[in-house]
Amino acid sequence: MTASATSRHPASPHPEPGKRGTAPSTSLDKWKFGIDRADADWDIYDCRIQSVVDEYNRHLSSSTGYVPLDWKVVKTMLWVETGAGSSEWKSKPMQIGNRDDPGLASLLLGNEGGDLIIPPSMRPYMSIQGAKVEPLQNIRAGVGYLLMRMASYAYKSVPNADARVCEVAAGPGDNLDRIAKAQGSTLEAMKKLNPSVRVVHAGDVLKYQKASIRRVITGWNTLSASGVAQRYNRGDPAYASKFQYATRAVVQRRDAACVR
Repeated sequence: MTASATSRHPASPHPEPGKRGTAPSTSLDKWKFGIDRADADWDIYDCRIQSVVDEYNRHLSSSTGYVPLDWKVVKTMLWVETGAGSSEWKSKPMQIGNRDDPGLASLLLGNEGGDLIIPPSMRPYMSIQGAKVEPLQNIRAGVGYLLMRMASYAYKSVPNADARVCEVAAGPGDNLDRIAKAQGSTLEAMKKLNPSVRVVHAGDVLKYQKASIRRVITGWNTLSASGVAQRYNRGDPAYASKFQYATRAVVQRRDAACVR
């Protein structure tokens, strides 16, 4: 996807605090004050967000129970995490990769399911260091981390790429588990292919298929303001409220014209 944004004049989604004659008094009010006055600078990542989300949606489309991610959810997260008034808006708009934050490493090192979430086409362009300084990489990593945390996992027997069903003759003292290990399969796969076998005798001809125990995605948690707050940023107690407020602002803005 090639991205290009058109200039536009976004509408203010809420009455401006200054026009009500009251100045913001709390940190949350000040934050809302900035959201209410968001100008075109707050939309500069629209096309890049859409491109990133499209790539993740294509990759995960066959995953059990996956509901395509709405790119405006990600835009809302950017507005909550930083926003155009932040000094890190043009380097780490999603704030993943901050000091003492383990999220980026857990995603890219693959020890929590990131290897299943990140599209293979995207992986060569993502690095821990790059995600800390380059906004597109930061967005890619932020979306990946959100989806990694929203997924449910289990370890299951999975057929290898070469999924041919072959046969093997059992030897003295063999059982299904021993044969599975010798043939590069799993006990679960052996039982599935030989459902009537309870005891293995020497000379029995058994079916087997190359397989291994792997982590797989088994489902997805429902995406909501509280869910994003809990799984992406638990450090801000006002995150869910901010997310809801920013969502109302984001959905009222005109979309960028992005070339696909």
